[in-house]
Amino acid sequence: MEEGFVVLVEVDMNAGDEPAAFPTVRATVVQASSVFFDTPATIEKAKNLIAEAAEQGAQLVVFPEVFVGGFPRGSDFGVTIGGPPQAKGRRGKDLFCKYYASAIDVPGPEANLLASFAAKYKVYLVMGAVERHGGTLYNTVLFFSPAGELLGKHRKLVPTALERVLWGCGDGSTLSVYDTPIGRVGALVCWESKMPLARAALYGKGLEIYCAPTADDSDLWQASARHVAHEGGCFLLSANQFCRRKDYPPPPEYAFTGFDEEPAPDDVLCRGGSVIVSPSGAVLSGPKYDGEGLLTADLDFSEIVRAKFDFDVVGHSSRPEVLTLVVKDQAQLPVIYNSASQN
Repeated sequence: MEEGFVVLVEVDMNAGDEPAAFPTVRATVVQASSVFFDTPATIEKAKNLIAEAAEQGAQLVVFPEVFVGGFPRGSDFGVTIGGPPQAKGRRGKDLFCKYYASAIDVPGPEANLLASFAAKYKVYLVMGAVERHGGTLYNTVLFFSPAGELLGKHRKLVPTALERVLWGCGDGSTLSVYDTPIGRVGALVCWESKMPLARAALYGKGLEIYCAPTADDSDLWQASARHVAHEGGCFLLSANQFCRRKDYPPPPEYAFTGFDEEPAPDDVLCRGGSVIVSPSGAVLSGPKYDGEGLLTADLDFSEIVRAKFDFDVVGHSSRPEVLTLVVKDQAQLPVIYNSASQN
C-alpha cells in the first residue's frame, strides 16, 4: 500500500496543567478498495487499515461508502424498464444473490468483529456497509466506540439513481448525531450531502464532525465537500474507494455493463478523492487520487467557533419565524401489530 498523506494542524495546548480551551482530535479517512464478493477478506483488510491508522495516533477512523459488501460499480444487474424477465434479468438476479450474500446483518457477527477492532485499537470507527435486513439491502453507515459498542447506524435516505434497484430507503430514525468525547459525530452518504434538509437535520443536532462516505470521485464532489463544511461550520471527512478493474471478479462473473467496453485489469474505475475539510472550507488533507492510503489531520475545534462567528446555519444565521424544518424521526414501519404492546 502506498504511504498516505499526513497533515498536522498546530495547536496551542496551553502551558502548565490547565486543559486546552478547545480540544483537538486526530482523524483519519481510509481510501481503499473492498475485496468484492469476499466479506471476510474485506473485514480483515479493514482490520489492517484500522491498525495502521491507530499507529498514526488516529482517534477516529472513517471508511468509504459500502466498504463492507462493496460498491457494485458499472453493473446494471440486468435491469431494463418494462423489459421481459429473460436471460439478462435472470443473470442480474443471480448477481444480486451473490451481492446479498456479501451483505451483513446489524447486529451480527461481522458487526461484532468490527466492534472488536474499534476496541482493540481504541478508536471511534465509522464504517460503510451493505446491511441486510429481511429481503432488503440498505446502504448503511455504522458507528462504533473504543469500548467496542455499536453506537448506532445511518441508512441512506434515498439511494442515488440506479442504486435504488439494490438498496432500500432509510428513514428519519437514523438521522442521528452521536455525542462522544471526541465531538458530535454523524454521517450522510455520498449524494445525501446534496439534500439540504437532511444536512439541516444534522446541523440542528449540533454536528461537529460530518462523515461523508462516498463513491463520487468527481471534481464537483470536492466543491460540495468544501461548501458543506463551510455551511455547517463543521469538519467534513470524506472517504472514497480507490479501485481498479482487477479489484472486481473477472468476466463473465462480473461484467461492466455501464462501460463501452470491458475495462482492462489495471484500469482505474474510481480514483478516490478522499479529503478532510475544515469548518472554514480549507482543505486539511487530500484530495488523494494516486492510490490507496490514509489521510490524517488534527481537527482543532476552535475552528468551529471561528467559523460560526461569521455564520451559524441553525443559530444566529437562522430565521425560524420565516423558515423551519420538521424532521420525522420515528421509524416508519410497513406493518404494525397492536398486540405487540400487550405482550
